[in-house]
Amino acid sequence: MLLRTLAHLSDLHLDLTRESDATATALVETLLAERVDHVVVTGDLTHQGSRSEYRRFRELFAPLLETGRLTFIPGNHDRTGEDAGGQWMNGQKVRVERHEDLFLVCVDSTGPHNRNYFACHGELTRAVLDEVDSGLSAAPTGALTAVLLHHHVLPLPEESLPERFATRMGWPHASELALGAELVRRVQGRCDLILHGHRHVPREFDLGPHQGRGLRIYNSGSSIELGRFRLFQHAAGRLVGEPLWQHTALPPVRKRSAPNVMPALQYLASQLTMSLL
Repeated sequence: MLLRTLAHLSDLHLDLTRESDATATALVETLLAERVDHVVVTGDLTHQGSRSEYRRFRELFAPLLETGRLTFIPGNHDRTGEDAGGQWMNGQKVRVERHEDLFLVCVDSTGPHNRNYFACHGELTRAVLDEVDSGLSAAPTGALTAVLLHHHVLPLPEESLPERFATRMGWPHASELALGAELVRRVQGRCDLILHGHRHVPREFDLGPHQGRGLRIYNSGSSIELGRFRLFQHAAGRLVGEPLWQHTALPPVRKRSAPNVMPALQYLASQLTMSLL
């Protein structure tokens, strides 16, 4: 059996700073050194949704893009500002990709409210779940099958004071996808992995076998802040062993509040301007 590898990254938040560029470059160098067969990035490639941030992503990840070894989907940060991520799915909410021994169901879990910098929660509809069903029905038996989306499908602990405040206020901003649990029920026994990001602390769930097929859910965490990524090995359509953490040569980027302040202030200023006009 031919052993293949799949790397999962997320929440790069590229903000055009020297620090984020260096860590992203180190991630790419590690992916290339490990000769990873395919890489997925589950959203928040950019920090303010700008086209210049997206261009920087494409420049840094060019070696993987040019060889067809990279798949990415939008996150809520990609929909703010200039809405760089608004066209990444070509108007589709669900699309499928076929690669060597790998089948990916890519889901856009962002919604119109994500144009608001503070409304960062995701959106799933039953129509989207039906599209996921349809996509999975085309999965070949000999391929590792994964569902990719940005937002978390099961409850996770809040990671910051604003998230805790939103939850206490009854706002959905820090919540899992409203239909996330239903998505999990629908895909059990039909795919091997659900890969997502959004929350910056990595988490995992092993739901065990269903109809003879196991399902695992992995939150990548922020690959930039962690300076590492999970690497899955698979063969003949099944995972082989436990995923490994691959570390870069550079230390992780320290989490800072400053990069979040400017886009928040810009959003508030734009809203104030519109209300005055």
